[in-house]
Amino acid sequence: MTDISSAAPSARGGLHPALVASRAQWGLVALLFLLAAAAWWWTFELMRGMDTGPWTALGSFGWFISVWVVMMAAMMFPSVAPTIALYARMSGKSRLLPFVFTGGYLLTWVGAGVVAFLVGGVASRLAGGALSWDRAGRPIAGAVLVMAAGYELTPLKNVCLGKCRSPLGTLLGSWRGGRSGALRMGAKNGAWCVGCCWALMASLFALGVMSVVWMAVVAGFIAVEKVLPWRRTATYGTAVMLLVLGVLVLVAPEALPGLTVPGNDSMTMT
Repeated sequence: MTDISSAAPSARGGLHPALVASRAQWGLVALLFLLAAAAWWWTFELMRGMDTGPWTALGSFGWFISVWVVMMAAMMFPSVAPTIALYARMSGKSRLLPFVFTGGYLLTWVGAGVVAFLVGGVASRLAGGALSWDRAGRPIAGAVLVMAAGYELTPLKNVCLGKCRSPLGTLLGSWRGGRSGALRMGAKNGAWCVGCCWALMASLFALGVMSVVWMAVVAGFIAVEKVLPWRRTATYGTAVMLLVLGVLVLVAPEALPGLTVPGNDSMTMT
């Protein structure tokens, strides 16, 4: 790794290397936020009118995965930007490695999307109409939200969130050089993120995976947990909010602002 801690000016009288690195890191963070903003805009345009509520149909595999990647960029880039900037600083002068690291991070979330698609497809084929909203769809959606609330308080969630909030030790402990190393480290960081956020993403499916409103709510939960200084306050607060959402879905879904209640003939995850 490149030593950037020295305070001496450069021999050629230019800007100090640490200042250059700092500017490069801020530029990288700004780029990630711009990409996230573009992904939000694209998602909003694409999903307009597609939200049919909990267990919205996922479409074809290729279509879903392409949308999923853009969704993950929109939802995750703002909260993972500090980690990527830290990796960029640790990796030295290479401008390519941070993007390879980011690619590895997204690759892990693609894997999570594949699992979600397969689970939804298998459940739909096995249960058929039994998963419609007026039958098992509603109690399952409420149960998923309550489960997500419970996961917020588990030791596994605590460990994964700790890795996401304090990435320096994780990066140092798993350091690998070169492009393959950057890809592997990005994928590993993505795995910690999946471990931290998988229940929140499951709650998104239970509220409407094609809903930009609920995307923003879940992305807000993720950002608060990863950025807010009061870690336990953030996780307990998220758990309470998910529990409230779960109860409302079970007892009074019509009273929940932003929730599209499916019609009685709506099918799920076909």
